[in-house]
Amino acid sequence: MKNWWYYHKWYVICGALLICINLHLIGNKLGWFRDEPDIQIAYIADEPLSEDAAASIENAFSSLADDYNKDGKVTVKINQYLNAPDTVDVDSLSYKQAAELSIIGDIESCSSYFFLMERPQNVQREFQVLALPDGSCPLEFDLSAEGKTIRWDDKLYLGRRCFYHNKRTAYEKECSQLWDTIYTKYAKRQI
Repeated sequence: MKNWWYYHKWYVICGALLICINLHLIGNKLGWFRDEPDIQIAYIADEPLSEDAAASIENAFSSLADDYNKDGKVTVKINQYLNAPDTVDVDSLSYKQAAELSIIGDIESCSSYFFLMERPQNVQREFQVLALPDGSCPLEFDLSAEGKTIRWDDKLYLGRRCFYHNKRTAYEKECSQLWDTIYTKYAKRQI
């Protein structure tokens, strides 16, 4: 056995390292080594959220939500999508297209259930993603944000997404109940 180990130890060590690397890659791809958020919020605005503002929003949602994925903590993830300025500059146009593709990717993958926006009318007109107060989708020609959002603060509005197809957001039922709680609390701020 000593003789075998002497001649084959590097093969065994390299094989073990390759197995560990493959497990790490596969685990990351399948999400084994990262925390899955309980709630995801798409933030769509001109300026990024400050760390304090993001923490405040996360705390507000965490205080109202439960641990939907049963990992022992309530995790809120804010996906920030910034609007590019309306100019004819080639770089700005590229940035604007990239930002729109990021938002479309979030919408298509059903990542975010909540949408926190500066201009909900623009979001609804461009993506038609905001649900009616009862959670149903508006008619195809209804591109207004009226009745679909509540005022979160002086500049931001909160809305929830509707689903036109069978693909749904993770913990959709729980997020819908959370929306009902938030909507009841802030209904007088509705636009």
